[in-house]
Formats: sequence, structure tokens, C-alpha cells
Amino acid sequence: MENKETCEVHLQRVDAAQNMRRYYRIAIQPTLFGGASVIRNWGRIGSGGQTMMETFDHADDADTALFRLERSKRRRGYRDASSGE
Repeated sequence: MENKETCEVHLQRVDAAQNMRRYYRIAIQPTLFGGASVIRNWGRIGSGGQTMMETFDHADDADTALFRLERSKRRRGYRDASSGE
């Protein structure tokens, strides 16, 4: 589910046969110096998970990074969190 106002994507992958319940969130936030940061949060559904932040000088570079991460996760079987899997 992509929110254009906040540039946030929330994906999840659920496979009961493998006892797999994972989530992956990607968001873009502006920095104080005119750049943008891509913030990733991932882990098992119900846990706090891990967080990583990557900062870019230009917002376009951050948009490209978000798009690539989202595409990669969707190829691995992640779907929109609102799909109710």
C-alpha cells in the first residue's frame, strides 16, 4: 500500500506452511538539508523488527531507491499489507 503524501509502502509475506509471517515497511522522509532519507523497517509480524536508514542528497535518488526495494520485495512474494492474506 503506497501512500503518496508520505511516500510509505507497507508489505507483508505470510506462508502458514513455512510458519512465515514477515513485514517490510519503506518510507521516505525529508532531511534538514534538502535531501531525503529512505527508512526501512522489517521483521516478524508482531515484533519490533530492525530499522535501517539511508540518506540521499536528492529526493529523486530516494524515490528510485524506494522503487527498487519495493520491486525486489514483491518479486520475493511480499504483497500489500491491506490485502488480508
